This record gives sequence, structure tokens and C-alpha cells, in this order.
Amino acid sequence: MAESSQRPRRTALYLRASTAKKTAGGEDYAQRPEIQEERLRRLCEQRGWQVIGVYSDRASGRRDQRPGLDQLMAEARRGAFDVVAVTSFDRFARSVRHLVLALDEFRELGIDFVSLREAVDTSTPLGKATFTIIAAMAELESPLIAERTRAGLEFARRHGTRSGRPIGRQPRLFDRIKALELRAQGYSYREIARLLKIPLGTLHGALRRFRSQNHAQQEPANVLENCDRLSGGAGV
Repeated sequence: MAESSQRPRRTALYLRASTAKKTAGGEDYAQRPEIQEERLRRLCEQRGWQVIGVYSDRASGRRDQRPGLDQLMAEARRGAFDVVAVTSFDRFARSVRHLVLALDEFRELGIDFVSLREAVDTSTPLGKATFTIIAAMAELESPLIAERTRAGLEFARRHGTRSGRPIGRQPRLFDRIKALELRAQGYSYREIARLLKIPLGTLHGALRRFRSQNHAQQEPANVLENCDRLSGGAGV
């Protein structure tokens, strides 16, 4: 048992270069994962850890398919190592949510995670606290994105589009209320289009849709008003 407790911690290193671009001479890559590996090996040497595997990818951080990372996760599930070490969060994770999910899986597997740049080590109390904060940020991420999306769609609807989704060309945004006010003041459609700096066809189409939407919203109110009149007349 004593020998087992003194066994060096088995460590996996993950490296990623974000581009396949080469130097001006074309003989070498502009980004070299070997630099990351050197720093991580120095860390392991200082802590007395044993490097048992090095996994690497040369791909964008947001790319879904990363063979090196996939292999690392598969080996982690088989219990091949005790620690995963990276130079920074963005070398490892595609997003905050991906980082949280991976760290949570490592925690369940009994694997610690170390990131040099952020000085995070989940084997320490401070590292565990940092992970809790990151997880809380990830929980906030989805509602914030949804809120920004709703705000953007609402802005687009008020300024000339229905859903805010560009189909073909990017839709032109303008103030339809301003266009209606100018029309009420006697300006021609051509003059309004020139003043708002939009194509005449865009102006016609947007105002036609705007009027039809308002008409559809007013119809139920008119029906209710007529029902009220009928019931009032029947009562008399």
C-alpha cells in the first residue's frame, strides 16, 4: 500500500495549434505545439508527475472533430491517467460550456485538471472553487444568448423585417413609423425612399406588410365591438 500511495501521478498532456498556416519559407508551421509540450513537461517534472501520453490537434478551437481530444477523452474513461494538463483553457475547450462539461466528467472519473495560464488545479481547494465559478458562468451563458437573440429579432421586426433572418441579401433596416409619418405629411413614396436611403421596392414591401399586420390585429377588436353593439341592441 505504501508503494501505491507513492506512485507518481499519471499525467496526460493536451496540445493544440489553432492553424495549419506555415512560415514564410513554407518549411515549418507558424504555431508549434512543441512549445506547449515543453512547458507542460517542465510542470510535471517540478511536481514529480509521470507523463504517460501526449495528445495533440492542429485545428480551430471551435472545430467539432478533434481526433487528439477525442482520443484523450476515450482514454480518460478507461482510467488511463490521473491528471490532464493544458497550457490554457482555449487550447482545450471549444466554449465555456464544453469546458464545464469536460471538467465535470473528469471530476466524476477522479481525474484532476490543470491549466497553466489560468493557474487552475482542480486537486486544490482554490481550483475546485474556480471550477464552481466557471460552471456558474456557463449556466448564465445560454439565457444571455437567448435574451440577446430575442432583442435582435424584436429590433428587426420593428425596422422592416419579420424574423430578422437574412434570406439572400442582408435585409435593409429602416424606421417604418417615420416612413408612415412622411407619407401622412404628403411626401411621395419616391421622396420617402430617397430621404430614408432605401430602395423604393423595399419601402413598398415593408409598408404593405406593416399595414396588413396592423389590419389583422385590428380585426378581432372590430368583431368584439360589433358583438357588443348587437348584444346592446338585442337588450333594448
